[in-house]
Amino acid sequence: MASSHTVLMRLVASAYSIAQKAGVIVRRVIAEGDLGIVEKTCATDLQTKADRLVQMSICSSLARKFPKLTIIGEEDLPPEEVDQELIEDGQWEEILKQPCPSQYSNIKEEDLVVWVDPLDGTKEYTEGLLDNVTVLIGIAYEGKAIAGIINQPYYNYQNNEKEKLREHRNEAKAGPDAVLGRTIWGILGLGAFGFQLKEVPAGKHIITTTRSHSNKLVTDCVTAMNPDDVLRVGGAGNKIIQLIEGKASAYVFASPGCKKWDTCAPEVILHAVGGKLTDIHGNALQYNKE
Repeated sequence: MASSHTVLMRLVASAYSIAQKAGVIVRRVIAEGDLGIVEKTCATDLQTKADRLVQMSICSSLARKFPKLTIIGEEDLPPEEVDQELIEDGQWEEILKQPCPSQYSNIKEEDLVVWVDPLDGTKEYTEGLLDNVTVLIGIAYEGKAIAGIINQPYYNYQNNEKEKLREHRNEAKAGPDAVLGRTIWGILGLGAFGFQLKEVPAGKHIITTTRSHSNKLVTDCVTAMNPDDVLRVGGAGNKIIQLIEGKASAYVFASPGCKKWDTCAPEVILHAVGGKLTDIHGNALQYNKE
């Protein structure tokens, strides 16, 4: 019975299924060929049909099951009737088998704030750099990020393209079956799941930073760290995944621009495995609804 599970575990289990649905929507929009791109504030600040549909799907699906939640999405969308096919009411049962960390067992629905980035890495999405794209659902309590779900709609994208090429040439499949997409999730005090934690190669100091929002301060800060290598990619979620999978040692972005929906979910995954995300002064980020 659902009532035997805590609010937090039910919310994370639901958000997992909702994030999986979001990944399907993101892939479908590309497949249909009309991205419906809108410029928001400038040429690097874009919104697509996928941003709009995914936000409607996530926010409406969560609000139906958890009506007392505060849900804050990136996109400023007019209120409208949401198509039933965008609603996901399932939950990931594997998460409900996990114990809720005791400090969160009595949290009430109205105490939680959910930060939603329906498509992190929109500019890269419009340019076909699909492995940069993530869907982010972060959950905060008393201003602190405590649970996060990241869907990568195009995880295994490169392998998938190779598989298609082999099939086109009628070659035998090699290596693992390339299943598109994955969902990573984590809760502070429980852990983070859905990926293989790796360290950066010994003696290597690799910085990951912004690809499309750079300026002199960003560049100067990266240079001051004297890195062996610099990775310039899109998406805050994508860059945090680079850290946990050992592709980079640190993510440095010394500039205004990151929003709370960019960092809430990735911060949880990073903190759950012993990493740290702060502002430029080393202070913890706050996720209060105000």
